Amino acid sequence: MKQTRNILGWLGVEEGNRVLVIAEEHSEETCRTVACLWDAVKALAARDTPGRMEAVQRVKDSERAADQLLAKMVTQLSEGVILPPNREDFIRFANALDKIADSTNRAARLLAFIERPLPENILLSISRSAQLVVEALEKLPLAAVVQPTTAMTECLEVERFEHEADDQKRALIDALLHADLTPGDLLITYHLAEALEVVTDRIEAASDMIKLLILKGK
Repeated sequence: MKQTRNILGWLGVEEGNRVLVIAEEHSEETCRTVACLWDAVKALAARDTPGRMEAVQRVKDSERAADQLLAKMVTQLSEGVILPPNREDFIRFANALDKIADSTNRAARLLAFIERPLPENILLSISRSAQLVVEALEKLPLAAVVQPTTAMTECLEVERFEHEADDQKRALIDALLHADLTPGDLLITYHLAEALEVVTDRIEAASDMIKLLILKGK
C-alpha cells in the first residue's frame, strides 16, 4: 500500500460511489460541529452571550445533520455497496466520527448553561481546552488523498494532542477548585472540563481506527 489514496478508499469504496459522497459529507459535518464549538467558546471568552447561544445552536444543528448522514450511509450499506469485511470497518469508522460530533454537542450544551461571567483565568483555560480539540481534529487525516506514512504521522500527532488535553483538563479543574464560583457554576464548568477532554478522546479513537486501516491495507 504505497500509493496515495482516499482514507475511505482503504475500505474498498470506489470514487464516485454514492456512499463515498455521503461519507465525505459526514466527515465535513463532523468537522463543522467542532468549528461551531470553537465559535461558542470564543464568544464565551468575549462575554458575547447572544453569539455563544447562536454558536451552540449551530453545533446542535450540525450534530443532527451528521446523524442523518450516518443513517443514510447505513441505508446505502444495507444495499450491498461494500462487501464484508470492509462493510464492518466502514461502519466502525463512521461511528467513530459520529461520536466526535455527539461529544462536541454535549460540550456545547454545557456552554449554554453558563449564565454568570467567569474569571478571566478560567476563560483562558477553557479556551485552551477547546483549542486542543480543534488542533487534534485538524491533524486527523481526513483529506481527500493521503499517503499512508503521512496519515500515520498525523495520527501520532493526534495522540500527542490527546495527552496534552488530559493535562489541560487537570489544570482547568485545579483552577476551578481555587476560583470564586457559585456551586452551580463550579458544577457546570467541571463537567465542561470533562466534556472537552472527551472530545479529544473521541478524536483519538477515530485516529486509532485509521491506524488500524493503514495496517490492514499493507
